[in-house]
Amino acid sequence: MNKDKVIRVSVSEASRLFGVDQKTIRRAINEEKLRYIVVQGRYKINFESLLKWSQQKTKTKNKLDNSGIGQFVDKWKINNVLYSPNPPKK
Repeated sequence: MNKDKVIRVSVSEASRLFGVDQKTIRRAINEEKLRYIVVQGRYKINFESLLKWSQQKTKTKNKLDNSGIGQFVDKWKINNVLYSPNPPKK
């Protein structure tokens, strides 16, 4: 992984993006399920590790889809059929 391309988010950003409580994110940090660094006393969580973590439990995955950023996927206008969440029916 290229160090320059690592995306990191705060606990509150992760909480909003994934539709879970901040306590859930902090618990995952304490259980060493997420990769992170500490910048000025605050956690900066590796986004890739967040994605992998969010897909491990059905409950967390559902929260991402229903309360997190996943709820907006159907509204994205993606022109490339290959990557569209709603490809046209043939």
